[in-house]
Amino acid sequence: MSSKASRWKTYRPVIALSILSMLVCGLAYPLLITGVSQAAFPYQANGSQVQLGGRAVGSYYIDNGFTLPIFFHGRNETNPFTASASGVDPDITLSDALSQIPRISNATGIPASSLDALVVAHEHWTLWITGDPYVNVLELNLALIAAYPSSYPGYA
Repeated sequence: MSSKASRWKTYRPVIALSILSMLVCGLAYPLLITGVSQAAFPYQANGSQVQLGGRAVGSYYIDNGFTLPIFFHGRNETNPFTASASGVDPDITLSDALSQIPRISNATGIPASSLDALVVAHEHWTLWITGDPYVNVLELNLALIAAYPSSYPGYA
């Protein structure tokens, strides 16, 4: 037997196993998991998108990039020293949210005391009642639109 044929016989199982592994791990398994997740958890599998007025406006789990002065902004814009490592964290600290109230009040005419009450009503804790208080920016902005639709024409 020639050395070329011998070499092919030696490497053929390695090549076949590599191709099989790529097909199973790179194609079949991801398609299976995607199909199962779409069937069992379609809301979560599609990014937990939030609808407002029949259109997707964001996700509860990633920063939605609110930049207009009439909205609460994500952590990366208000306080870069407390930003998350990924830069897409949807939550801000309670103090960050409260620090934005004067800007929003000036831009919308909504009383600061009303905005303060809205922020406090949407306060969450990292460990039930302990840990650091935080607010979800999308949740807070949606509540703001719902509570003051006249200040947010085109959004309600």
